[in-house]
Amino acid sequence: MNTLQVKKALESFLLEDIGQGDLSTDLVFSQNTRGTGQFLVKETGILSGMDIPNLVYELLGEEVSYTALKQDGDYVEKGTVIATVSGSVRGMLTGERVILNLMQRMSGIATLTNQAVRQLNDSSIRICDTRKTAPGLRLFDKYAVTCGGGYNHRIGLYDGVMLKDNHIAYAGGILPAVKRVRSQLGHMVKIEVEIETKEELLEAIQAECDVIMFDNRSPREVKEFQKLVPSSILTEISGGITLETISTYQGTGANYLSLGFLTHSVKALDISFNSNDIKESNHE
Repeated sequence: MNTLQVKKALESFLLEDIGQGDLSTDLVFSQNTRGTGQFLVKETGILSGMDIPNLVYELLGEEVSYTALKQDGDYVEKGTVIATVSGSVRGMLTGERVILNLMQRMSGIATLTNQAVRQLNDSSIRICDTRKTAPGLRLFDKYAVTCGGGYNHRIGLYDGVMLKDNHIAYAGGILPAVKRVRSQLGHMVKIEVEIETKEELLEAIQAECDVIMFDNRSPREVKEFQKLVPSSILTEISGGITLETISTYQGTGANYLSLGFLTHSVKALDISFNSNDIKESNHE
């Protein structure tokens, strides 16, 4: 993740949560209160967001020393201590909620992505995310997918062209739609076309698009369509696929398989923070 982007996002998250100040913590603990703490995983999963705590403490300007005991992408068992902290109790407690919200969500996404990769069990097909991310969290959501063994689709509307039914219908077909885009687009940006029928597939091939998406097609249909696609064009499967059905797409020959549920229906991984050994310091 780009550190500058991450810090800017974290700053806005902290401002949203803290507002004029942390009333609970500031009124109970003095600036000289010191202590230690640990981050504990309460269920088995894949980690993501291990750098978040340190960046939050930096932004808060508090003297908190953070030590990560695990790395992003690590598989951890329930009960594992993944990081320790020491220093300002105010810093630890004020940043706690933002830190946990992100680490839990990101680790949940990484864990779910890893499950999808294992369920598909086909190294020739890359599992990808979509733009179905929580507003404001795309940077974090998509990074978490990579921690789980997945890959990123386009980040936004700006870094890749995807022509869907509305674009195609307005342009009068796949050929004119691709031609219109190609005439104005730089050579570094790829064009993907979404298709559902054999006729649309043949038109997309004729248009020489870069990527063809098989939208809501069965494994049998994907295999049949794949036979017609030249090696110069990448293919992607998408639409209506679940953890229960993903294994049926094994061996279909496509290059990518995109899953919206990796980020829009994620269950957070249970991670807790516990502080202890709290005492006043003589530090002025």
